Amino acid sequence: MEQVKACAEKIIANVQKVIIGKHGSVQMTVLALLCQGHLLIEDVPGVGKTMLARALAKSIGCKFSRIQFTPDMLPSDVTGVSVFNQKTREFEFREGPVFAQIVLTDEINRATPKTQSALLESMAEHQVTVDGTTYVLSRPFLVLATQNPIEYEGTFPLPEAQLDRFMLRVSLGYPSKADEASILEAQRVVHPVDELGQVVSMEELLGAQEQVKSVYVDELIKEYIVSLVDASRHHPDVYLGASPRGSLALYKTAQAYAAILGRDYVIPDDIKLLAEAALAHRLIISPAARIKNVDPREVVHELLDTIPVPGTRVRT
Repeated sequence: MEQVKACAEKIIANVQKVIIGKHGSVQMTVLALLCQGHLLIEDVPGVGKTMLARALAKSIGCKFSRIQFTPDMLPSDVTGVSVFNQKTREFEFREGPVFAQIVLTDEINRATPKTQSALLESMAEHQVTVDGTTYVLSRPFLVLATQNPIEYEGTFPLPEAQLDRFMLRVSLGYPSKADEASILEAQRVVHPVDELGQVVSMEELLGAQEQVKSVYVDELIKEYIVSLVDASRHHPDVYLGASPRGSLALYKTAQAYAAILGRDYVIPDDIKLLAEAALAHRLIISPAARIKNVDPREVVHELLDTIPVPGTRVRT
């Protein structure tokens, strides 16, 4: 796992030149990248969500695109459109901004559900179908979506199908006073993101993504994951629990987390650490519990406190 660990450490260190004091959030972003998943960043404006995506794209030297979601956007503004060429007398497909490797969908909840759904196929199957023709997207492919959890005026809540396609949900939060002072100094002359260089080759990253899959997950750990997810479906405050895609997200991110720490096996603490980021956004709280301001994150932590942690056994 040394290759995965070295690859992740180089990316994290490079991104942290821009995103100061947010090691956990940067680490979660790299986990999603290694697992070939997608990331939902839910936070207030101005904390560095866009810079995080740009810094990540520069660190791995891949194609980056940014989509500013607005209420008047159409699905073709995301996927692309077929245009009639007067010279050749044929239709030609013009790729939309989703045809990149790191795609930042800024304020995703400002677009209508119809436009939001244009991302569903690309996120789940890494391909786009337009006018009956399917186009395969390049690897790696990572969607980083941002949304403001405070301002809901003029927004459209993400449907369950869309939320479920995000492997992890993270929040950057405000920096500490010391970190904010460091940010002021770092941007005194030029923004540090403009000086970032590529630290990992595409071959290294794709190799690390494949190597993560070989991390050992014991049967007891698998049962622990399934028990957590199943319990979310029967919790009295939950209207809709986590799906099997949630189990897979927790399974894969635990493998990646173990790998970036240099381990070739997953332990229960990995599951407990990642459960909130992998499962909370998939839980739909019941109307009665919503009145009592029950938070999905509280439900996940309650499940972690009640589901027995598996013991140890000799690995054969």
